[in-house]
Amino acid sequence: MGGISSDNVHGLVLAVASSIFIGSSFIVKKKGLKKAGVNGTRAGSGGYSYLFEPWWWVGMITMVVGEIANFAAYAFAPAILVTPLGALSIIVSAVLAHFILEEKLHIFGVLGCVLCMVGSTIIVLHAPLEKPITSVKELWTLATEPVLVLVAVLILKFAPKFGQSHMLVYIGICSLMGSLTVMSVKALGIALKLTFEGKNQFKYYQTWIFTVVVIVCCLSQLNYLNKALDTFNTAVISPVYYVMFTSLTIFASVIMFKDWDSQNASQIASELCGFVVILAGTFLLHKTRNMGGTVSDEPIIIRNSSSDQRQSTGRNSSFDQRQSTSSTS
Repeated sequence: MGGISSDNVHGLVLAVASSIFIGSSFIVKKKGLKKAGVNGTRAGSGGYSYLFEPWWWVGMITMVVGEIANFAAYAFAPAILVTPLGALSIIVSAVLAHFILEEKLHIFGVLGCVLCMVGSTIIVLHAPLEKPITSVKELWTLATEPVLVLVAVLILKFAPKFGQSHMLVYIGICSLMGSLTVMSVKALGIALKLTFEGKNQFKYYQTWIFTVVVIVCCLSQLNYLNKALDTFNTAVISPVYYVMFTSLTIFASVIMFKDWDSQNASQIASELCGFVVILAGTFLLHKTRNMGGTVSDEPIIIRNSSSDQRQSTGRNSSFDQRQSTSSTS
């Protein structure tokens, strides 16, 4: 694999598998929701009939497997490699929706998929090698960087004052909590990996603090995401949240794990370019998600317009003919 370490390869395989499982789960769950909607009250109308639909549970199990694979990926590879690869789940979901749910993918959506794959490839080829961690105590020292604590305090301070009027405040907090969750999940993953290697890390209190941080940050993340969704436009929140979450996760990883210390400027620039390409692909997919069906509908509109024109012409001709007959008589 050239300059890619074996740990990065393991993390890459797990991250790709996670994207496949998570992307597929959306399709399976939606199939279950559609079936449940036929036989009972739809979920969008407040119904819970989907809980009795086997396909929905298959989708949930698939999503859980994907999240476990994603959790494991962080134990092997740096966050700057694993996090952007989450965009691959969007590709899997879009492609499967095109073939299974017949939600047509626009040509620009296909271009978005290609851009995501190109960006992911660039990041994989230039991903940094992680420093070997021998104890969770090392992770605790890295996690208590003053910059991370300062950013958290600043954002939490501005939330009550500006949250209702500035979307970036709620999304920023949500993204920050998400990035801290990823860092803590990575720390737990490494602790589990070391424990399985015979070095028990659960005897240290720091491991349990990371566990508490994961739970608190997940709940806070959901809370502020709900506030954002309730206050602002969902169509705007989705892409902004993805960009901010991924950016802050990479930023936190660079601070905490010093991912870029062993890399030169060319490698760092390549990773950033790959990230920008993924963002461009994700933006295209998001903006064209409802455009696929409009292409196939155009001929119908044209035919209707022509029909209306013929009917109008026919009516006008008949009217003219009657006028002409009347004037002659």
